[in-house]
Amino acid sequence: MSETRKLLIVEDDLALQRQLRWAYEGYEVHVAADRESAIAVLRAEEPAVATLDLGLPPDPDGTSEGFATLQAILELKPDTKVIVASGHGARESARIAIAAGAWDFYAKPIDIDALGLIVARAFHVHALEAENRRLAEAGSSTALGGMITAAPEMLKVTRTIDRVAGADVSVMLLGASGTGKELLARGLHEASPRRRGAFVAINCAAIPETLLESELFGHEKGAFTGAVKTTEGKIEAAHGGTLFLDEIGDVPLPLQVKLLRFLQERVIERIGGRKPIPVDTRIVCATHQDIDAMVAAGSFREDLYYRLAEIVVRIPSLAERPGDAGLLARHFLRRYAGEMRSGVKGFAPDALAAIDAWGWPGNVRELENRVKRAVIMADGARVTAADLDLAEPAGDSLPINLKAVREAADRKAIRHALARADGNISGTARLLGISRPTLYDLMKAYDLQP
Repeated sequence: MSETRKLLIVEDDLALQRQLRWAYEGYEVHVAADRESAIAVLRAEEPAVATLDLGLPPDPDGTSEGFATLQAILELKPDTKVIVASGHGARESARIAIAAGAWDFYAKPIDIDALGLIVARAFHVHALEAENRRLAEAGSSTALGGMITAAPEMLKVTRTIDRVAGADVSVMLLGASGTGKELLARGLHEASPRRRGAFVAINCAAIPETLLESELFGHEKGAFTGAVKTTEGKIEAAHGGTLFLDEIGDVPLPLQVKLLRFLQERVIERIGGRKPIPVDTRIVCATHQDIDAMVAAGSFREDLYYRLAEIVVRIPSLAERPGDAGLLARHFLRRYAGEMRSGVKGFAPDALAAIDAWGWPGNVRELENRVKRAVIMADGARVTAADLDLAEPAGDSLPINLKAVREAADRKAIRHALARADGNISGTARLLGISRPTLYDLMKAYDLQP
């Protein structure tokens, strides 16, 4: 059974209300005569499409109340397709309405059949966009362990990992804290022939040096005080699968020697044991430290580095992934609003602008934490910049070459607009204030994909 298609008609003329309700009996029609009742219906029913008369009380002879209602609808539910129908200065009203985010405009007097075609097309486009979002989310949840990105810089990383996943080589992931190193490591495992085996992760920085050797290699019963039973280590537990060594730079030098021996001979000995145990596991490691500097300083063994870094993948920070902050913010908002049964529906314009402009020193982890907290703290249906606790960003330094400045600004603006519009070309063009053909030309010139 298909989902009910809900249509909101915002119209103060009672006769026209009845006519429109009768004309659209194939939809679930909800009628409102003013802004307050329209917003109440929107909150309760979440209609996909709305027709809006600009001449609403208390300004039935003007357009101020109609435009205020349009703004309120789009702030509360930005994916609603609003069709503005008005006889008040049709050409100027149409220009203002489309610039404000209306999906289409129809001048009165209303032709029911013509307006019906516009309404039907609006429902069709709304359904397509919803399906595209669903497929995009479904696809991203299985690709590389749930990595969500649209930035070319990060897509290059995911393609690299896809290519090396099938080769049984050690991989080192380099990137700042919070960039998703474990997520990529898990994705690499899931894309590899070892996916049926275990994915075992250990944070080398979170375990005291005195316990790290036991955690990695295991121990025999009686090997030390408190060893009341034989315990296998993380390396052994990852037999047939993948071992992820996070923060490998924090492994002490004496333990680096033992780890190197395992990588060379693929056998381990538990603490207190004398029997060599063969282990077949793939090693993926990660660190946020400057590993080359550590090798040069002698704090990390060069021979171990070359064993671990057969393939090196450098992960860009969130600030180096234009558009991804907005994309991820929407993902986290949907996730936490659902988990917490919150009434939060989206971001206010100032929040989206702040998300785009912020430097994100804590990367994806910081973004997730801010959005989660904002969902809890938000008073209304839309998260504001204040809810995210974001300060005004400092001005960026720009290259001197004017052409380079323009191209960089164009690329950044298009990526941000694509992220805000969830990849919808029409919505992106409206946000940028350009036509669809112009947007297509710019995307082709800059090799950008929706």
